[in-house]
Amino acid sequence: MTAAAQTAFVAPAPSPALPPPVAASGPIGWLRANLFSTPYNAALTVICGLLVIWVAQWLTNFLLTDAVWGGADRQACLATPGRPEVGACWAFIRTYINFFLYGSYPVDERWRVDIFFAALAIGIAWLMWLDAPRRQIGGAYFFLYFPFVSFYLLAGGRMERFLIGRTAALLDAIANQVTEFGANALGRLLHLAFLPVTALAGLIYSSPAPLWIDFGLTGLLCVFAARLLAGRRAALYAIGAFAVLAVTIKVFALDTTGLPKVDTSQWGGLLVTLVVAAVGIVASLPLGIVLALGRRSSMPAVRILSVIFIEFVRGVPLITVLFMASVMLPLFVPESWSPDKLLRALVGVALFSAAYMAEVVRAGLQAIPRGQFEAAMAVGLSYWQSMRLVILPQALKITIPNIVNSAVGLFKDTTLVFIVGIVDLLKAVEVARVDPRWATPVTSATGYAFVAMIYLLSCYGMSRYARYVDARLARGEGR
Repeated sequence: MTAAAQTAFVAPAPSPALPPPVAASGPIGWLRANLFSTPYNAALTVICGLLVIWVAQWLTNFLLTDAVWGGADRQACLATPGRPEVGACWAFIRTYINFFLYGSYPVDERWRVDIFFAALAIGIAWLMWLDAPRRQIGGAYFFLYFPFVSFYLLAGGRMERFLIGRTAALLDAIANQVTEFGANALGRLLHLAFLPVTALAGLIYSSPAPLWIDFGLTGLLCVFAARLLAGRRAALYAIGAFAVLAVTIKVFALDTTGLPKVDTSQWGGLLVTLVVAAVGIVASLPLGIVLALGRRSSMPAVRILSVIFIEFVRGVPLITVLFMASVMLPLFVPESWSPDKLLRALVGVALFSAAYMAEVVRAGLQAIPRGQFEAAMAVGLSYWQSMRLVILPQALKITIPNIVNSAVGLFKDTTLVFIVGIVDLLKAVEVARVDPRWATPVTSATGYAFVAMIYLLSCYGMSRYARYVDARLARGEGR
């Protein structure tokens, strides 16, 4: 055979790859592989699809198509011969929207709640935006500046004591209470033990400018703690946070006239829900880390106390903890020591969620190989340095889904505070729906749908953000 004949059967270049069959790739391929792979799966897919279409059509008709968007009273949301089907009564929501947001907070002071909402949104956005500039400043803002300002902004009054002054007053009250109970020797011993702090309290209260002395000492303490725990940069951020806090105190005159006081019994609606959820979520993680480390501690006393607290709190429902904090706690302490009802609920929710968070963190710690602990010790890191720099970052990264799951559960459990007389968002709807001016067959369903949408959007947003963070960390590891 000649060379020309041979080349006729040899391709000069590789043939281009053919595209995969349409039935095995793209949307059609995914449907065949996941939804119609067998006759049973195909039948189940059709049934579920019809059910979803029916539910979606019903919700669309109730929430949008047949809904009532305006009206002055219940007559607008009642069925008439010309309109036999009446959907959601959004006119009811429009009438009570301020009550759902602020509760019974005074109308003239609701600008303070609006500032709180805006400041909370700024802090959350600053921390959640992973590429945000100066996120360390955002952390100082959210954990040092925002809590103090929010408390005085919402509660009102003058800022007469800061951290040092409050601690000194508490220690002095403990010693005095022990003496009143008849234990004079123990009371004198406590007074002697607390003498440096109580003397400092006397200096603060006798000074013509007690707030600024207390403020300065508290600032020095926080700066020192930030320098000790997180380094020089954290101390600089703490200084900046206290400088901004000083300006805020002067702007709102919290050290002179202050803001009008608003009792927490007047707080309600979404304000209470966000306060309880924010305090519980923010406080539960550090407390849970401490309890998890205590449960794994080699010191028997610390380990036993941590185990007792975790198992006891996890063994009772949240309602029991709230009742104990709200009803039983005032029976065991003097009346002057009895804290505010909302504060008692906040402490109960924080401790309850911390016990569950401790088990989540402990699971992450147990997933870390022993070699990581040994490597941290080999390079000369102390226990706390190894935990802060090596162990805890890996453990918390592993348990991100579980941490978010606990946060979502806590956000939904905030509705239980209405059992102890606190008007949260759900309780506000319960109070408003019994108004005879809006007594219709769809009023209650509309109110519950409004609350459900708020909780759904909030919880779904938290879960999606957690998936985004987990996916970003997985990309960093090459997974």
